[in-house]
Amino acid sequence: MKTYAVIGLGKFGSQVALDLLQNEEQVIAIDKNEDKLKEFKNICENLFIIDTTDILSLKEAGINEVDTAIVSIGENIEASILTVMALKEIGVKEIMAKAHSQIHGKILSKIGTDRVIYPERDAANRLVKGITTNPKVELIDITNTMKIIKYKIPSKYANITIEEFSNQTIPNINIIALKRDDEWKNSVNNSLVLCKGDVILLLGNVAQTQKFLLNLA
Repeated sequence: MKTYAVIGLGKFGSQVALDLLQNEEQVIAIDKNEDKLKEFKNICENLFIIDTTDILSLKEAGINEVDTAIVSIGENIEASILTVMALKEIGVKEIMAKAHSQIHGKILSKIGTDRVIYPERDAANRLVKGITTNPKVELIDITNTMKIIKYKIPSKYANITIEEFSNQTIPNINIIALKRDDEWKNSVNNSLVLCKGDVILLLGNVAQTQKFLLNLA
């Protein structure tokens, strides 16, 4: 099992930490805002409020022992850069950092960040890849945060149950309707066996729909 430090628990950092925890990875979660940490108190044992630009504080939290540190600090670019430098100083094996702009990303690369992440750009690329490589997929915006995926079942997923389909693509995404023989059913049981040509509607948030499309790609 690898160990991870997630520094900064905004929208991106929180989702990363949550996904790692759901995959049963060892996570150290860090944020300067105590309220952000409270959201993780029941699911993560290692929570710290520290100055991540301070080398001693990082060592006391055990960050020098992690395999990967993921820096997802908010709009404070200076703190992001100084944190990466401190992580390099204490010998963290792999450092990933979220960039807010191309210039920020270039600076992060220059100071030795192993992987620079551009969340919005990367998310858009994954969505486009998922849609263009799967003509059976249609993405429908409901709100800024909720999406519906309209998906036509190919032979790959025929003759398995809804539950098995969910486990193979993305667990816990909500299938709200199914069309078979030109008739829509708005009550879908997990034990229902899918047929080739069925059309299903899946409701999920942005992260869930991105994962679904990525798993199909």
